[in-house]
Amino acid sequence: MKQDQFDQSLQSYSLWRDDLIHTVEQYQSWLEANDMASPEQEFRIFETIDALRKDRLTLAFVAEFSRGKTELINALFFSHYGQRLLPSEAGRTTMCPTELFYDTDSDSAYIHLLPIETRLQEQSIADYKHEPIHWTQIALDAGDTAQVTEALHEVIRTRQVPLAQARELGLYDEQSDPYFRAHGSAPAQVEIPHWRHALISFPHPLLKQGLVILDTPGLNAIGNEPELTLNMLPSAQAVLFLLAADTGVTRSDMEMWEHHVRAAHARSGDNLVIALNKIDTLWDELKEPSRVNASIETQCNSAAEQLHVDRGRVFPLSAQKGLLAKIRDDERLLRDSRLGELEAYLAETILPRKRDIMRENLIAHIGAMIDENLALLEGRKRDADKQLSELRSLRGKNADVIVHLMSKSREEQAAYLRNVESFQNSRRLLQTQARNMLEALSIDNLDRLINKTRENMTHSWTTTGMKRGMETFFDGARDAMEQVSGHAEQTRMLIRATYKKFHEEHGLPQITPKQFDTTDYSSELERLYQEAEAFRRSPVTTMTEQSFVIKKFFISLVSHARSLFFKANQDANAWLKEVMNPLVRQINEHKATMEKRLDTLRRISESRDTLDSRIKELEVGLRHTRGQLDELQQLRHALHNNGNGRKASLPAEDSRRDTAGIAV
Repeated sequence: MKQDQFDQSLQSYSLWRDDLIHTVEQYQSWLEANDMASPEQEFRIFETIDALRKDRLTLAFVAEFSRGKTELINALFFSHYGQRLLPSEAGRTTMCPTELFYDTDSDSAYIHLLPIETRLQEQSIADYKHEPIHWTQIALDAGDTAQVTEALHEVIRTRQVPLAQARELGLYDEQSDPYFRAHGSAPAQVEIPHWRHALISFPHPLLKQGLVILDTPGLNAIGNEPELTLNMLPSAQAVLFLLAADTGVTRSDMEMWEHHVRAAHARSGDNLVIALNKIDTLWDELKEPSRVNASIETQCNSAAEQLHVDRGRVFPLSAQKGLLAKIRDDERLLRDSRLGELEAYLAETILPRKRDIMRENLIAHIGAMIDENLALLEGRKRDADKQLSELRSLRGKNADVIVHLMSKSREEQAAYLRNVESFQNSRRLLQTQARNMLEALSIDNLDRLINKTRENMTHSWTTTGMKRGMETFFDGARDAMEQVSGHAEQTRMLIRATYKKFHEEHGLPQITPKQFDTTDYSSELERLYQEAEAFRRSPVTTMTEQSFVIKKFFISLVSHARSLFFKANQDANAWLKEVMNPLVRQINEHKATMEKRLDTLRRISESRDTLDSRIKELEVGLRHTRGQLDELQQLRHALHNNGNGRKASLPAEDSRRDTAGIAV
């Protein structure tokens, strides 16, 4: 059977990313060859290249039990093994969140399993990923499909534990227990997952190209692991939510959608995809094909209406028949399974969107650096043109003209130096503004709020008091972020005014300084607040033992808020270190140019032979600057128009070295 469209598109995306890395590396080499890289720029480029090489496309699969989620993963990605690679059987299969990826730092395939007992500790899954000692490891033989299949069954392992232990782990809820509803009492023993989380590294071609598959368990399990909703699902490029065509949107489907799926991607709805699986249950040989298709369409329309999504994001399919068709190379059955329609959407919508986002981020960071270099070179070119015109006009002129020019240049230099002193005052004011902004983002301040919240909740005798503590924490965090936003705006105004002053009064190239925007942080904090509100008002929270509620609140919501503030603090620090650098470089360059101009006029007044030699020197330097501009424009074009597979073609390194030492 021919290569799937998604496979082809992911391969194309991988090649495009390699071209992008090549372009950034060319820019890095250009900076080194022309001695124009600052330490901050070198570090930013290193981080960018490292991030591009580690880039991943995460597809998250979410569904209630028995919706065929794992079967769909097998059909989309693992059919060429000729059998089900991942366990996909009747009833509950995925019992713990499972990440499938390719670990470039490991020599062999593996399964890493985190014991369920780690839920008793105040550490998140993300924390445990940095501590391999806590994980059970199983080696996989990638060449032995039977061994891999058998080993993967460990992921779905469960065990019976006493009710008290299940409660302690936060894995028992009377409201969702069929046994409790049927008998009016809780069972003595409860079945729970053996593992909390699974990491599977496998040398699959798609995984090697950066695909990550997140397979999630059903409603109860996903609700018990808030890190899925707060971190893993929001960071996925697409979330595939599965329904069953024979049941439509059930109550538990709707609960999962409302509380755990839609909120995670509220700002990017196109990345939420609905797969209406098991359409083969509606196939009926006694009915006309048109009536069968009408039944499927009715279910699709109903699902779209209930979930409030566009009909175009609901894909009817049969994962089981699609997998069977691929294994048997049955084109007709594959067409009937309609699996290709979902693959086409992933290939034509999800991948291009990720590529656009990556390009936009790269242009915002590396592109801004290139534009800064271009502005600097344009300034050099303009100054060289101005000096050449001035010096050529001096040919045949008497000494009085040169003396007049020297006097005028000294006046311009004195005015410029006064503005430089004013700039230093602006920098001191900026440092004061920066301290205020960073103080509002202080992790120490947030930790004091966290400790106070923990103390108040722990010593609260009532559920109401405990819930009030949750509300107080997020009120404090939101107030702090609002202060950051205010300080950031004041800082932006000061920086813009400083840049504008030197552009208007001294003709320095106009550069738009990079801005620090708190919008994303504020939006994420608001999302956490809404999650906290849902958690605070949940009847389950009211019925759960107090110590576990507090632990769950801090592990999931509070730790995530702290990580958000930590990242904002780091980003603000990095921005403050870099934001004035372009202007500082321009100021120093212009100052050196003015000093060079005065020195040239002084030497010309002493000896007319200096005039011709300086003109020749400027002409050579101007040609070099024009060459630098041409090279950098090509790199800029390659960065902005990457995607056609062509790499920037630059002149040979040797030609750059010939003139690298010439100053303008």
